[in-house]
Amino acid sequence: MKILVVGSGGREHTICWKLSKSKLVSKIFCAPGNAGIADIGKCVPFSVDDIPGLANLAKQEGIDLTVVGPELPLTLGIVDEFEERGLRIFGPTKEAAIIEGSKAFAKEFMRKYHIPTAPFKVFDDREKALRFCNDTRYPLVIKADGLAAGKGAIIVDNIQQARNTVDSMMVDKRFGDAGSKVVIEDKLVGEEVTVMAFTDGESILPMLPSQDHKPVFDKDQGPNTGGMGAYCPVPFISDRLMVDILDLVLEPTIRGLKAEGRTFKGILYAGLMVNERGPKVIEFNCRFGDPETQAVLPLLKNDLAEIFVSIVDGNISLEDLTWQDACSVCVILASDGYPGSYEKGKPISGLPAKQTDQRLVFHAGTKRAGDKTVTNGGRVLGVTSLDVNLHDAIAGAYEVAEKIKFDGSFFRTDIGRKATMRKSKFTR
Repeated sequence: MKILVVGSGGREHTICWKLSKSKLVSKIFCAPGNAGIADIGKCVPFSVDDIPGLANLAKQEGIDLTVVGPELPLTLGIVDEFEERGLRIFGPTKEAAIIEGSKAFAKEFMRKYHIPTAPFKVFDDREKALRFCNDTRYPLVIKADGLAAGKGAIIVDNIQQARNTVDSMMVDKRFGDAGSKVVIEDKLVGEEVTVMAFTDGESILPMLPSQDHKPVFDKDQGPNTGGMGAYCPVPFISDRLMVDILDLVLEPTIRGLKAEGRTFKGILYAGLMVNERGPKVIEFNCRFGDPETQAVLPLLKNDLAEIFVSIVDGNISLEDLTWQDACSVCVILASDGYPGSYEKGKPISGLPAKQTDQRLVFHAGTKRAGDKTVTNGGRVLGVTSLDVNLHDAIAGAYEVAEKIKFDGSFFRTDIGRKATMRKSKFTR
């Protein structure tokens, strides 16, 4: 098979790396790709939102399957366009991808189908939003309705913070049109956990749970980012709780989408808050998470291409997923200034001369400049380490991360640490 992967981040590098190990795959294309992906496939200079161009590319190159990494092309309808042209593609249609494309839709959907989530209100009028903020209890979370690159959810502790946040989204257009409508909800308490699942719209295969670290600084301080690191599996998530997540969240979501004519094929990502009372949904995504993918997929034993083909064909043929008996940790190296403004073009040194299946460097914001690899984004690299336990996986990731240098580079030093100090599992 020839496979085209759409995207340019660490998630897409991980997908390409995993597909390169498949006995079904002969050649990998990636649009637009990055410096790391260029080592295992052919990078082609197409923007992820150039849907007609990508479809033409798939036709011209005889692509057998296209795999979509980021949310933007999915919410723009890339799957619909490809399917209309008779091209095989992995991902949900535009009507199904709205589960991520609109937080207001997702919250109303959860209320309709009795999927546990925080109490909420939706506003498309600034004055009504501010009146609600005047008459409610804190803390709250204010979310831009549309796509905001993982940065559109702001925790507020008082009325002044709430007013500033509403104005930044609805008046100042901090997130563009994504903030024209806002969701205001109660702040949930517990541990944030991600569960991604393969689904063909009928069957569901949950992956191992993982935990992202979204704030930019140690001890969860500072503004939210796209994710500063992740680990997998999550030691305090019990088997019983995983059953609850399947029964209370994943299955009713897929059933509800199908009932509305939004059959979902691809990756359903559930961002959850869990505590002793069970799971509640923070958000849904319609694709692999980033950086969760960099921690989860290296542990998967199954052939990823086989899974993709079975889902596109509407028949998950694998009875179960099989996993390495190991732990995985991914640490993100970022550019100075991220998640705000940052400079690009900084030469990167200290990259490992050779990858192993236990120590991996996944490229995100990188590109080639002559014979050098240079920075080209806010999140630049993801260093993933696999080991027999979480302590050793953490140590391995930081051992590699500390050797990689570029001007202004930084990373959190506490990825996975709190999991090593927690012994108990959440049960119901």
